[in-house]
Amino acid sequence: MTISYNWLCDYLPVKPAPEELSVILTGVGLEVESLERFESVKGSLVGLVIGEVLTVEKHPNADKLRLTTVNIGNGAPLAIVCGAPNVAAGQKVVVAPVGTTIYPANGEPLTMKKAKIRGEDSFGMICAEDEIGLGASHDGILILDAALTPGTPASEVFHPYQDWVYEIGLTPNHMDAMSHMGVARDVCAFLNNRENTQVYQLRKPGINAAAKAEKPLPVAVEVKNTEACPRYCGQSITGVKVGPSPAWMQHRLLAIGVRPINNIVDITNYVLHETGQPLHAFDASRIKGGKVIVENLPAGTPFLSLDGKERKLDAGDLMICDGEDNGMCIAGVFGGLNSGVKDETTQIFLESAYFDATSIRKTSMRHGLRTDAAIRFEKGLDISLAPFALERAVALISELAHGAAASDVTDVYPSPKQPWQIDVTYAYIRTLSGHQYPEAQIRNILCSLGFTIHEENEGRLRVAAPLHKPDITIPADIVEEVMRIDGLDNIPIPALVSMAPSVQAQPDKERVKERIADYLAGNGFSEIFTNSITNSQYYKHLDADSLVKMLNSLSADLDVLRPSMLETGLERIAHNLNRRNEDLLFFEFGKTYRQEAVGQYPEKAHLCLYLTGRKQPENWMHKEKPVDFYDLKAFIGNILQMLGISAPQMTAATVHGLQPSFEITSGGKTIAVAGSVAPAQLKAFDIKQPVWFADFNWDVILTLLPTKDAFYEEIPKFPAVRRDLALVLDKNVPFAAVETAARSVKTNLLQQINLFDVFESDKLGAGKKSYAVSFTFQDKQKTLTDQDTDALVNKLVKAFETQLQAEIRK
Repeated sequence: MTISYNWLCDYLPVKPAPEELSVILTGVGLEVESLERFESVKGSLVGLVIGEVLTVEKHPNADKLRLTTVNIGNGAPLAIVCGAPNVAAGQKVVVAPVGTTIYPANGEPLTMKKAKIRGEDSFGMICAEDEIGLGASHDGILILDAALTPGTPASEVFHPYQDWVYEIGLTPNHMDAMSHMGVARDVCAFLNNRENTQVYQLRKPGINAAAKAEKPLPVAVEVKNTEACPRYCGQSITGVKVGPSPAWMQHRLLAIGVRPINNIVDITNYVLHETGQPLHAFDASRIKGGKVIVENLPAGTPFLSLDGKERKLDAGDLMICDGEDNGMCIAGVFGGLNSGVKDETTQIFLESAYFDATSIRKTSMRHGLRTDAAIRFEKGLDISLAPFALERAVALISELAHGAAASDVTDVYPSPKQPWQIDVTYAYIRTLSGHQYPEAQIRNILCSLGFTIHEENEGRLRVAAPLHKPDITIPADIVEEVMRIDGLDNIPIPALVSMAPSVQAQPDKERVKERIADYLAGNGFSEIFTNSITNSQYYKHLDADSLVKMLNSLSADLDVLRPSMLETGLERIAHNLNRRNEDLLFFEFGKTYRQEAVGQYPEKAHLCLYLTGRKQPENWMHKEKPVDFYDLKAFIGNILQMLGISAPQMTAATVHGLQPSFEITSGGKTIAVAGSVAPAQLKAFDIKQPVWFADFNWDVILTLLPTKDAFYEEIPKFPAVRRDLALVLDKNVPFAAVETAARSVKTNLLQQINLFDVFESDKLGAGKKSYAVSFTFQDKQKTLTDQDTDALVNKLVKAFETQLQAEIRK
């Protein structure tokens, strides 16, 4: 939000210095992000004076130069070499003496110095208008009124506008401060609190009665959708002369970054930034049927908007239509091309309305029209402000555009809004704020902000929130208002801080996440954060209806929410590889999105690992080796072990984009998929080296976590026992089948299964191979005997023989 200092001071009973006002605004929660000087003329003509040309002679060494003497009202005349063709004796001109800095309209600032031009001394410059920022003409020097007195500062002749401009970082709940009057109201409340009075009141602008038209121009108003338009005010004006707005109004609009257009448009913008109420002016001659209808048109209805584009309306778009149901304006968002004010317009219908915030936001986002009016409507307005803003604008149009009111004010307001009442106690305010505010101070602050105290009984207040603060609905909002006006810096820091231990549910999901992130970071991984909005072209293999599409995408490349995290991670890998960063270990916690049914968009949390390049940097002691499946498997196993997820099973599976690919399960649930990124997928991202990928279903993993802390466990007192078996199997039997068979033996004593050798030979038989597997057994309650261990081994052997037709090598 941009605020003009000069403009703001119109509504204040006192005029603080710009720096002091900056501190006040920040103190009341309207944080000033910048304070900058605004000048309608750069440099404000400082140092420039009015001079009188006394003599003009031809330069002896240049045909196009003249030697002049100029009286600037201060001592002897100045000798100035001038190249302007229109310089002549007796003229009153603008002079830049030595030491003055000028600011050309196009170019860098220039400080005048004594110069020698073609052998002749020159002590300044006679200026053209573009050389001092007064215009764009460079045809010759600027010739002024002959009645001016030499030596008069140029700033007293041209009166350049100067101002201070505040850039305020508004939080979403401060819609009441999206205007100069709204900001002034908070400043007055601050001043009242500082002096413990209520003498500082907001100074509303005086409104002169508008001229009355001799011939009436009635325009009827019908609001068909009163839910989307609870209040609609309007008035017709005739005799309007469209032209430039006065300099003072243009300067104020330019100071806050609004480009002046003409007096009618400028007045609506001026009142918008003055009061916060958006207005819209229609050319009344184009309102067919002499009637304005506020309604929704059928979906697909074409509408030619002010920017010349034809837009297809949605059934939810509220429209301002004429008496023949022709759309003239998208209500509260954007005007129409054919109904707006033009240079030849002589009669207008001025609208001041209140539109539902939700309706306006949906329409604004749907059509990508983020106008000043739409932004204010969607944050919520003061519904009581509409007639005042209309009256203010009509008075200005009468004063500045010769308009005359040709009808009474139409005010369609079927269900007047009542102020929201809130019950709060002084004790609650003090407890929540941590400050012992006196009761009188609380009442003073609330009344200064426009609150009405209806009841006060035994420390309890019933207050009505003003309509310009629609966000105030609960007691905590009252506390916030008191605290910010008094100043958050005034909250004392207690000498003694009391703490109570909190009990968190186990497992602590955030702690689990941090623990895994720490492990990965400690093993050389870098955490990445990729955009969840991505390109739908990555997902041609999926049903288009399952994708979550963006209604107002920023570009064609960012049009859906990702259903998979593989592709966004590959984008980051490609980005790094293109910059010769080739050895990469990445991890990311993120979400994916799908559309399962209309209006149902489930989100799933994931942890993804991306490995590519070499295991470690080049070194004379170590042979260069790329990361491979076993590195990926080791990280997966370590993560699951840290999470306390026991007995995970890895089996071959088909996963899009991975080849080969595997599925990791535990307790009958799929907890992760992993594998090598398929060549076609790598080619799509122009990646020329292998990439290994793992995707943990984080939501499922969290359901499998033990209820107690799985990160720390007491070291068992009793020793573990290891037994080895050599299993002769068919070549096509994977080791995962061995693990599955072993886990089918129902026992809690089998702690670890490890493959430590694979042997193939014709001596084993055709199509046979041998797995050398170690099994670790441990009982945490006692020492295992040989009989206990032998019984377990016999069960394993039986499972292998039965399920895998294995032979045990003796």
